[in-house]
Amino acid sequence: MSTVLDIFASIIQGSALGPASYVANAADLTTVTPGNAMFKYADDTYIIIPARNSQSRGSELDNVSKWALANNLRLNKAKCVEIVFTDSRRKLQICHPPTIPDIQRVTSVSILGVTISNRLSVSEHVQSIISKCAQSIHALKILGSHGMSSDALKVICKFVVLTKLLYASPAWWCFATLADKQRLEAFLRRGVGLNLYSALDPSVSQRVQDTDDELFSAVMANSHHVLHHMLPDRTSHPYTL
Repeated sequence: MSTVLDIFASIIQGSALGPASYVANAADLTTVTPGNAMFKYADDTYIIIPARNSQSRGSELDNVSKWALANNLRLNKAKCVEIVFTDSRRKLQICHPPTIPDIQRVTSVSILGVTISNRLSVSEHVQSIISKCAQSIHALKILGSHGMSSDALKVICKFVVLTKLLYASPAWWCFATLADKQRLEAFLRRGVGLNLYSALDPSVSQRVQDTDDELFSAVMANSHHVLHHMLPDRTSHPYTL
């Protein structure tokens, strides 16, 4: 015997309509304390609170809970985390604010697929993507052992491994240490040794620079780009750089 239950609210997983409908629905979700900022992407929401407003963390969380209730949704606190960013260069002892009940405090967080630590380090992210790319390299070696041509393997490596390796690089490359960058370059040289990547092709650093240039050009050319407002005012001068 089957039971039929009514569905009063839902976002269809994997649908094109689900994220768009949530974005429209969450347009009125904002912070309640001046100086705090909220960033939303699909159903991911991040509240940025400076140290001077640390006492507002509870009120911001309550605001999100009330908004969710008013919109026939529910805030799942088990999936909410708090991270306190500190400057590792400062030698002074830092007193962290007390934890929020039912909210886990973590030392690293994944923001849209990029892992960053509370010390603004991306070493954990670099380690993670290298491990994932190593699995793809192993799969390519198996394909090669079954007769796939070298040219085909290089194409797959470029669009699978390299894309994964450089995902969102403009966002995290500036936080990478020299050791992180050397590990990425060494991994790419491993691909050259396995004949999956050409030694004449650009290095990781060169590809990141190209990606930055493309992003900057896109921001410059599109006044509606989400990053366009961060550009300084245009200046006029008689010389050409």
